[in-house]
Amino acid sequence: MNKTIFKRVEYDLGGLITDIEFGRLGLPDIQRPFVWKNVNVRDLFDSMYRGYPIGYLLLWENGTAGGHKGHKAIGVGAKQMVPNVVIVDGQQRLTSVYAVFKGKQVVRNNWTAERIHIAFNPLEEKFAVASAATRSDRAFIPDISVFWSDQSDLFQLAEDYTQGLRDTRELTEKDTRIIRASLTRLQSLSSFRMTALQLSADISEEDVAEIFVRINSQGQGLKQADFILTLMSVFWEEGRMALERFCRDAQQPSGGSPSPFNHFIKPSPDQLLRVAVGFAFRRTRLSAIYSVLRGKDLETGESRDEARVQQFARLKDAQQRTLDLKNWHGFMQCLQQAGFRTEKMINSKRVLIYTYLLYLIGRTEFEVPEQELRSSIASWFFMAALTGRYTGSSESAMESDLAMLRDCERPREFLRQLSLAEAIALTSDFWEVTLPNVLATSAASSPSLAAFNASLVVLDAPVLFSATSVRDWWDPAITSSKSIERHHLFPKAFLAKPGSPKRDINQIANYAYVEWQDNITIGDKPPSEYVPAITGGFADEEVSRMYRLNAIPNGWEQMSYEEFLRERRVLMARTIREGYKRLKSGPVVDEPVAFDLDAIIAGGEVDRVEFKATLRTNLHTGEKDARMETAVIKTIAGLLNTHGGTLIIGVADNGDPVGIDADGFANEDKMNLHLTNLVNARIGKTAWTSIHANFDDYDGARVLAVRCEKARLPAYVTEGNQQMFYIRTGAATVPLPTGQAVEYIKGRFG
Repeated sequence: MNKTIFKRVEYDLGGLITDIEFGRLGLPDIQRPFVWKNVNVRDLFDSMYRGYPIGYLLLWENGTAGGHKGHKAIGVGAKQMVPNVVIVDGQQRLTSVYAVFKGKQVVRNNWTAERIHIAFNPLEEKFAVASAATRSDRAFIPDISVFWSDQSDLFQLAEDYTQGLRDTRELTEKDTRIIRASLTRLQSLSSFRMTALQLSADISEEDVAEIFVRINSQGQGLKQADFILTLMSVFWEEGRMALERFCRDAQQPSGGSPSPFNHFIKPSPDQLLRVAVGFAFRRTRLSAIYSVLRGKDLETGESRDEARVQQFARLKDAQQRTLDLKNWHGFMQCLQQAGFRTEKMINSKRVLIYTYLLYLIGRTEFEVPEQELRSSIASWFFMAALTGRYTGSSESAMESDLAMLRDCERPREFLRQLSLAEAIALTSDFWEVTLPNVLATSAASSPSLAAFNASLVVLDAPVLFSATSVRDWWDPAITSSKSIERHHLFPKAFLAKPGSPKRDINQIANYAYVEWQDNITIGDKPPSEYVPAITGGFADEEVSRMYRLNAIPNGWEQMSYEEFLRERRVLMARTIREGYKRLKSGPVVDEPVAFDLDAIIAGGEVDRVEFKATLRTNLHTGEKDARMETAVIKTIAGLLNTHGGTLIIGVADNGDPVGIDADGFANEDKMNLHLTNLVNARIGKTAWTSIHANFDDYDGARVLAVRCEKARLPAYVTEGNQQMFYIRTGAATVPLPTGQAVEYIKGRFG
């Protein structure tokens, strides 16, 4: 006779809520966060109000005194006891009713807490998600949670509601009866009957996890990654928590401390899980990985505890590498080197995730030198994004790429295999035939358009009709409502007159980036009219370079629209190819270069070298002095605005070592952070695109070398309510009066 592992139990909703409130009923860690939308909560209450069935619950009496350490309570807040009955299936429903009944917050997928407000119209017996409209409408009770609070008085609530509604409209005796009946029915939802299937205390946590997976395997919300995350919650709770913590920390900047935050992706646990299992097992088919982590032999079908322990050990090592911030940040630099600047330029998160897997293999297994690896991964990502390598059957494509690395033993072989795969994907036919045809689209999310934009960054192309580079305008640290805009080279209003189809008007070949002021100036004028006027201030060679890098055909303003589109697609394909070639030829992103510190200091203070004894301390008084900080900031701005150069902090004017200890920082990281905050506050975050700071040894003392490149944009220093502009003249930093500054900026920055 088969053993029954569950029994049927009837509950009323109020009893369940009480059990949750006092911690007798809890949520096991195999569950996911609260993912329902508020409209789903509204529909649930509407169904209960009308007496509709809302499905079974699946509970588990785990049989342990005091419960299990891995069980979590619903909502936010401490409970009075550790649960001994837990919810296996039905979390979303019970979380919904508990949160509304008790007025508690729920934890969303992005780890933020939120109160769910459901409104109710007693006359119409209608539920709604609370909004500004329902709050201003006296026909709605704005938050039904008041009906189940400890101080609730149904008679008083009905009286207050009725009186408030009478202030806005007339109510009949029938209306009053309907209101009272509706509110009584609403409050009585605490007696709503729910059926639960309660699992026996005899079954193991692994069995509970398996039941959960099987019950949800046909549901739309459960994916293969959820199966593995379920096993992690049972057998490696810390691992899942680490994944979730990493993803939570990647949501927002950390305020100065190292964090996973970046401008390309807000990763989810299942995305990082794909990287970790790919590294651990060189497989990306998660259905097979689920079986492997359960200790199952894929050939014999047998499961062994020892095998499960071994497989989880491999996963733990792989996840540690995946979540290592040095690896994560190193990969983000690869994306920057590939010309991608922001999340908007990333068309496929799957391409990013799988490329990160290759980066990890190259860095931690083959130990490829970082500069070579960065160039290789940058070009690989560019290729994969352009060709849509991991769209469609992505798992198969990635397993094929992992297989090609199987016989590699040395760094050179790893790099050679990646390069060979790129060459196979990017043939001459692809560049000359396929890509120009692919560019015949109006899709703003086209991978070819993203690759073209990345190429503009790689090639340091100027914004059309401007001396400013595209790279600078797309700096993710800059948030501006008026920057560069995508402009129709043949304006929409102009093309609409002859009746051109909309799909042709919005072809991506008809777009270019211009400054917003120029876009306004161009308006709906035809190219033959606005081009001569807008290019009048540029030399012929400047216009020629501008057109070449932006893939604009010479004499385009006199072409027919159809001819222009054909010509420009070919040129856009060539620009993308040129950008890719630049990536293959070596690093694009400027790196701090090695330099001879002793020789620089021996040369004394000149136009490109300045010494400062301290960053913030006045050596005469021994106290912190804002004037010292201002002198440093002025020097940095002056170097940026002139020819670039080096500021050495910790060296006296005569070249004698003072050392950074004179500033009294707790450590070098604190001093570096202080300098970072000063530059951010007084000059701006974008200045760091041209600044490289590092600590070094000089004559027995530690010094801070701040190397400044020649900046692409003017660097202003905030002094009170003023913006001052400094340059270097000889060995001095001097301010320029407004008139002279304007002329200097025109000549230096365009």
